[in-house]
Amino acid sequence: MIKYYKYRKRPKRFLALTGYKVEEFDALLPEFANSFEKRMEKYTLNGKERKHRRYVDYSNSPLPSIGEKQFFMLSYLKCYPLQEVQAALFGLSQPKANQWIHCLTPVLQEALTTLGEVPARDMADLILRCKGQNLFFHDGTERPIPRPLDPEMQRLFYSGKAKMHTIKNNLLIDEFCCILFLTNTVEGKQHDKKLADQTEYVLPKGSRLLQDTGFQGFTIADVAILQPKKKPKGRPLSDLDKSINQWLSSLRIRIEHAIGGVQRLRIVKEKIRNWKRDFRDSVMEICCALHNFRLKFRPWHYPPIQLHLFVDI
Repeated sequence: MIKYYKYRKRPKRFLALTGYKVEEFDALLPEFANSFEKRMEKYTLNGKERKHRRYVDYSNSPLPSIGEKQFFMLSYLKCYPLQEVQAALFGLSQPKANQWIHCLTPVLQEALTTLGEVPARDMADLILRCKGQNLFFHDGTERPIPRPLDPEMQRLFYSGKAKMHTIKNNLLIDEFCCILFLTNTVEGKQHDKKLADQTEYVLPKGSRLLQDTGFQGFTIADVAILQPKKKPKGRPLSDLDKSINQWLSSLRIRIEHAIGGVQRLRIVKEKIRNWKRDFRDSVMEICCALHNFRLKFRPWHYPPIQLHLFVDI
């Protein structure tokens, strides 16, 4: 059975199990504790409204401390084992493990929201986050799901690009790889550009947005769109265009790094087996927020962007 305090003394294994270093874990813990206390004042462990009895941790509880509760939740997101395996690792039954997962998911989400790490989900919030910035990147990411039983749903969620049934989100980041905006979760069949058109981004006037050729034709008023040039039919690209494409790709890799940072948590990389309503969307939001929080301790350092090169593109 996993012992939380035992793994605190083994930094490498602690990082492998949770995706966080011990100091990062400890920085998140106070707000997680506050969110847990607030939730348990209103709800029982199984999510029903609390009436009279106050919540207390029993002495024989498999998750007696708030640190063990956060360790349980982060290890579930990072490793994404079967609930039966998660239960065995923490000395629980499978139904009890499921109960704790659905209790602690909104707790972690609320804690990250309070810390300001959750990406915007509406335009009003996005406008506030974009103040003072003038360079952005966006791209889509797909997550596999089990094959739906209903034939109509199978056609809706089948992605010809991924050759499997998926769900999709678009992410918008800044030049430091912080995720500013996360679109709604939609069926994998939907094209990245169509989802971006439906979202109707509002970015600062005069800013620049880097994107790949999958967003061909996507524009935003008063925003410069930068994307690689496609090879003309029957003609090669010029050396200048190749150099520009290579330079743009060296910048646009930041969105790939951000998506990779989110996918360190295997729950958004493997087939998500949980069918609870809105759980898939909430999990993606939480994983993006965990990525943003981690950047405070481990920022990615890139060479300065030579903005004067934008002038002639």
